[in-house]
Amino acid sequence: EDAYLADIENGIFIVADGIGGHRGGEKAAQMATTLLPDIIRRRIAASPESRSVDDPAIATMLADSLQEVGHCIRKVGASRLEYKDMGTTVVIALLTAHHAHIAHMGDSRAYLFRDGLLRQLTDDHSIVGLLVRNGEITPGEAESHPAKGRLSRFAGMEGDVLAAAQTIELQPGDRLLLCTDGLWGMLSDAQLKTILA
Repeated sequence: EDAYLADIENGIFIVADGIGGHRGGEKAAQMATTLLPDIIRRRIAASPESRSVDDPAIATMLADSLQEVGHCIRKVGASRLEYKDMGTTVVIALLTAHHAHIAHMGDSRAYLFRDGLLRQLTDDHSIVGLLVRNGEITPGEAESHPAKGRLSRFAGMEGDVLAAAQTIELQPGDRLLLCTDGLWGMLSDAQLKTILA
């Protein structure tokens, strides 16, 4: 149920992990990777000056784009029984001259590998992630918590769900990793660092 897109020419990179049953989850992840690039290109074309100056408003535009694709996913999910309650986690990076603009919903993550150090850029939109951030459980306890895997935010859920967005300045030698829980849930940070190095 995972899908990804690497549009090198436009600097758009997307990873999605579908939820809601095999057919629905697969459809939602495919919709995210298919629709988002067109939505983003349309929004950039409407204000081309922002792309040339690395405007931090690009991250907000990405968040709005994720919200738009979430509405599209929800609409399709409501129209066909086999897609009922489908959704997807999404993490997207748009690279400009000196910046990475990142937006996400769910527990698909973005990492920055710089100077031998690995830093998680995104916070998981999950029940367990919230408990860890609030200090109610430890990261070790999160591994076996009964709520593990339950999302608090994803593209396609009911309501006007906001994506988290940020802009980071890039340095020579930086590496970005976008991945689903199928990777970060199986490998330790140390293993990810070794691979990225």
